[in-house]
Amino acid sequence: MKINKFISFEGIDSSGKTTQINILKKKLEDLNFKVLVLREPGGIDVAESIREIILNNDYNISRECEMLLFLSARAELVDKVIKPALLDDSFVICDRFVDSTLAYQGYGRKIDLNLINNLNSFVTKSILPSKSFFLDIDPTLMDERQNINDNDRMENSGKIFFKNVRNGYLEISKNDKRFVKIDASKSIEHISKEIWNQMNIFLGN
Repeated sequence: MKINKFISFEGIDSSGKTTQINILKKKLEDLNFKVLVLREPGGIDVAESIREIILNNDYNISRECEMLLFLSARAELVDKVIKPALLDDSFVICDRFVDSTLAYQGYGRKIDLNLINNLNSFVTKSILPSKSFFLDIDPTLMDERQNINDNDRMENSGKIFFKNVRNGYLEISKNDKRFVKIDASKSIEHISKEIWNQMNIFLGN
């Protein structure tokens, strides 16, 4: 199976992932690539329903339940959407994937990292992105970029939590060659240029 066209974007909330994903999608489509953009949790009806549960401020969900909900949504997305799209030779660009669970539930919620790695491998059938862009911002910038009144359950996890999540991403990206760490405090244009430079290398241009 060709999995070389699987790209993920990672980072804490309000790091600008959605903006950069949309820019990259257009650039790839301009080169006549088939492109599928997905988000986690979501991308398929079952996973979108799970997303509503995870993000609902009315639910006081345990860390174990939270992790398993994310993994359940991922299992369905991989099986029904990601794997078929990769077999169809499409670019798959995913807003979050396995590394989010490591960063958020592992480093943030303090769940065992080896357990998460094993469960991630199980639900993804060991499918991993070939390139992961980590858009890095300091958690203190989140408040400037968010409307706090609209925050979901995950976004309301607090500054210490997001500091731990960011530290997790820094650790993960340092130890995995597929990661490209990008300073997300820069301008949209600067970030998109840096991403595209990396994609040109990836595409062999």
